[in-house]
Amino acid sequence: MSQPIKIGRNVIIEDNVTFGENVTIGHNVIIYEGTEIGSNVIIQDNAVIGKQPTRAKASILPNTKQLPPAKLGSEVTIGTSAIIYANCIISDNVFVADLATIRERVEIGEYTIIGRGVAVENDCVVGKRCKLETNCYITAYSEIGDYVFIAPCVVTTNDNYMARSRERFDKFKGVTIKTGGRIGANATILPGKVIEEDGTVAAASIVSKDVPREILVVGTPAKELRKVPENQLLRNQER
Repeated sequence: MSQPIKIGRNVIIEDNVTFGENVTIGHNVIIYEGTEIGSNVIIQDNAVIGKQPTRAKASILPNTKQLPPAKLGSEVTIGTSAIIYANCIISDNVFVADLATIRERVEIGEYTIIGRGVAVENDCVVGKRCKLETNCYITAYSEIGDYVFIAPCVVTTNDNYMARSRERFDKFKGVTIKTGGRIGANATILPGKVIEEDGTVAAASIVSKDVPREILVVGTPAKELRKVPENQLLRNQER
């Protein structure tokens, strides 16, 4: 026998929302039309699921009309006051902490943790078993592989023209962090840069060049320091 949905007070659920079994919804939650929610999902107080984006008049983003609904897999937790936009795909066993924002056209892989206050902007892909820690910022059009670690307050960027010149409009490029990449706290990654497999960025560094595979970079601008120790490489970890 299927388990009932537990719903708090002042919850708004629009038409055609589908639920799996054993879903718990906190107080003041809004779930927009057509959202798909798997089994054993927890949505905490004040969360917003499936929100359509609102485009500023001066925005350079394309003017989309109605995006497809959001999809949440099974065993997902959405924290208090988190916002999940339309056309997001959140895979099984993902944890989204309080106050996080995941924008439209984003995919999050299974078992990934999105920390408190993290912002994942539009058109990003985040792989499986990643850890995006408190208040890090993932800029639009970024690609993050599997088993990536991003420490608190990391900033990624996608606009080399800093909002000046029409030339920039077709040159936006997010960052790429390949499988096993790691970034230390307060680091800044400049537009279009690639961190190769097991590449590692030290805390507070500014990455202005691509980071080679299995290399640790340090400084402002970041420069190669040494190879990542063998015992820290992803292939030598227990998973």
